[in-house]
Amino acid sequence: MAAFGVSISALLAAFVVVSALDVVTSTPAAAQSFTYNPRPPKPVRPPAKNDGQMLVQATEVDYDYNNSRISAVGNVQMFYNGTSVEADKVIYDQKTKRLHAEGNIRMTDAEGKITYANILDLSDDYRDGFVDSLRVDTEDQTRMAATRADRSSGNYTVFDNGVYTACAPCKDDPKKPPLWQVKGARIIHDQTEKMLYFENAQLEFFGVPMAYMPYFSTPDPTVKRKSGFLMPGFTSYTAFGYGVEIPYYWAIAPDMDATFSPRITSKQGVLLQTEFRQRFVDGSYQIRLYGIDQLDRGQFTGQPGDRDFRWGVDTKGQFALNDKWVWGWDGVVLSDYFFMSDYRLAQYKDPFGSFLSLPTEAISQLYLTGVGNRSFFDARAIYYLSYSGNQNQVPVVAPVIDYNNVINNNILGGEFSYKMNFVNLTRETAVFDPITTIANTAGLCSLTSADPLARTPSQCLLRGMPGTYTRLTAEAQWRKSYTDPLGQIWTPFASVRADAINADISNQPGVSNFLPVGDTQTVRFMPTVGLEYRYPFINVQPWGTTTVEPIAQVIIRPNEPNAGKLPNEDAQSLVFDTSNLFAVDKFSGYDRVEGGSRANVGVQATTQFDHGGSVKGMFGQSYQMFGLNSFAVADMTNTGIDSGLQNPRSDYVASLAYSPNRTYTFSVRSRMDEATWNINRFEATASANFDRWSIAVTYGDYAAQPELGYLTRREGILTSGSVKVASNWVVQGAARWDLEANKINQYAVGAGYVDDCFVLAANYITSYTYQAGSQPPVLSHAFMFQIGLRTIAQTSTTSSSAGMQ
Repeated sequence: MAAFGVSISALLAAFVVVSALDVVTSTPAAAQSFTYNPRPPKPVRPPAKNDGQMLVQATEVDYDYNNSRISAVGNVQMFYNGTSVEADKVIYDQKTKRLHAEGNIRMTDAEGKITYANILDLSDDYRDGFVDSLRVDTEDQTRMAATRADRSSGNYTVFDNGVYTACAPCKDDPKKPPLWQVKGARIIHDQTEKMLYFENAQLEFFGVPMAYMPYFSTPDPTVKRKSGFLMPGFTSYTAFGYGVEIPYYWAIAPDMDATFSPRITSKQGVLLQTEFRQRFVDGSYQIRLYGIDQLDRGQFTGQPGDRDFRWGVDTKGQFALNDKWVWGWDGVVLSDYFFMSDYRLAQYKDPFGSFLSLPTEAISQLYLTGVGNRSFFDARAIYYLSYSGNQNQVPVVAPVIDYNNVINNNILGGEFSYKMNFVNLTRETAVFDPITTIANTAGLCSLTSADPLARTPSQCLLRGMPGTYTRLTAEAQWRKSYTDPLGQIWTPFASVRADAINADISNQPGVSNFLPVGDTQTVRFMPTVGLEYRYPFINVQPWGTTTVEPIAQVIIRPNEPNAGKLPNEDAQSLVFDTSNLFAVDKFSGYDRVEGGSRANVGVQATTQFDHGGSVKGMFGQSYQMFGLNSFAVADMTNTGIDSGLQNPRSDYVASLAYSPNRTYTFSVRSRMDEATWNINRFEATASANFDRWSIAVTYGDYAAQPELGYLTRREGILTSGSVKVASNWVVQGAARWDLEANKINQYAVGAGYVDDCFVLAANYITSYTYQAGSQPPVLSHAFMFQIGLRTIAQTSTTSSSAGMQ
């Protein structure tokens, strides 16, 4: 073995240029449903040595001093700066400064690329030379081969009869053609432009030519961003007919780029779309611009889109001030609220995103967020753009501020924390919802109703108050937990909360039936003391450990001040179950505060099996001991009524979760009537994940809640699953079945071929689409076709329609 450092330090660089010639190309966004099978993770490579020394090992190393030639023969191995070369014979001529290698050449560079060849002849500055029978395997499992590669002028490399694929060879028959490959009579690599040019190329599937391309080009592997056209996309929709998008990517600078995606439609002309992105050291931002001069505005007669020019702007960004603080924004501005729906923009591009729920508005906001070790701050101003056209009923929130902090040091032996919330919102017009059949069918709660006296609490809910509402909340909390000699856990706690509220409520028809109109100021004060008791009993068996833990909680506090007489904007959702059985305040927001003294009791049992499975269950009830029950007091949205907490003795709540292993999970949640044990709320979820298939099923059964607007019982099943019917074929689907109406009202089905280099899939999706005005969304249907060749191209075709029943 010999080690030497001579002018041949450039020799292995000649191999590097050969190994780098794998083919990649810019592709559009990832597929919406089916994706390539994951490849094994790449091992972490140690840093390559860079000492400028070459290590050569061979059966025989000869130094021909007369001819200035160095020869290494027999099992030659060279190592240089993390790159290794193996060959039968290597000769370096110091006079001509050329490297010649023969027989079973294999070169592995520091990045894991492997180059195979039979003959290699290059100058030591690798400006010219040739390689015979070249084959390259890259770390990302792409492969390229050529009968010969010639290099000239230090810039151009020409591959004769080149072949490229991202598919692995067949294990049983490596000589069998891969699933797909691209062949080119000549492939030219321009190192200055960093481009690959294919001449007389053809795309083959299983060795059968499927498409011919006389010429195309793509960036070489060293280029991560390159200007050029991306794969086109196709779509169709009733509003604009058929459309084709031809995206062009512009790499403006290392820190910025843009994509131009004009969509040519058959009915409305050209929809211009532009996305600009820029990245900085401390953050990034992007802006999307849309615009179209419609050819046939009559397609939207009577709709918001009945205009010549329609446009939209969508932007977002985020920047770090330091390691704890970030600020950013989201913004959407449209010529009309139905623009994105009509042209299937933003979230409408992905029907899967709206399978279960469709966003009711777009959010524009400016925010500042800070995160400490035990503290959090967030301030933002929010503007909601209504997708249903009811803009005057949507509030403008400016600002909403949250701050909470947990003191690092113990105070009185316990943990002390405090939090603050400030909100200011304005709404132009009141929002009423009907809660009776008559009010719903006769439109008694709409603002256009001829009978303003019908907008009463017996007929409607006031979902949003008109005017300006401002509230400042501050709360301090203390708790301490200790265990006595018997193993009983005692946790005393105390808190004090204060709210300062200013409500300037407009005197619109019907509002005074729910809230005092005009300008009202009030201060709300709520002190709380309580004690929580737990006594865990632990039983250890050969098969596992079971813990049974009785829990009792007593809370003493005064009545809720002005209960039901103040606006409620952020505490309208209340679901009573085991997750909030022991919550000191069960309201979901700050606008309501739980008052009155209460006791919460229950028992929790957990079994942990030695083989890894577990069972966890809880059962309990809540009692209003004395004082005013906040959940029995109706406010503008009847929050708390029909929640199971409105009676002195609450409904029973129970939950059970069972996971025997990583494959199966089961969970059940239920709320039962305290007097009759009738089930008022029941949910059950089961899921299973195997190598070849997975399934998830959720069943829900909810009793009628007429005072909240749910006039009939609701019952349904939501299920989703996928099955690998063959080694590479996948079928997936999801459906929602309304058992009360005995109708499947939403579903999605799809099938596709998926492997590590190719995707071919078709999907059919039903989802909901907004209609103009206040009409409810209608069911829409979308057909999607998707094809992808890893590293080469990926595109999809979408056809959709709305209003079909």
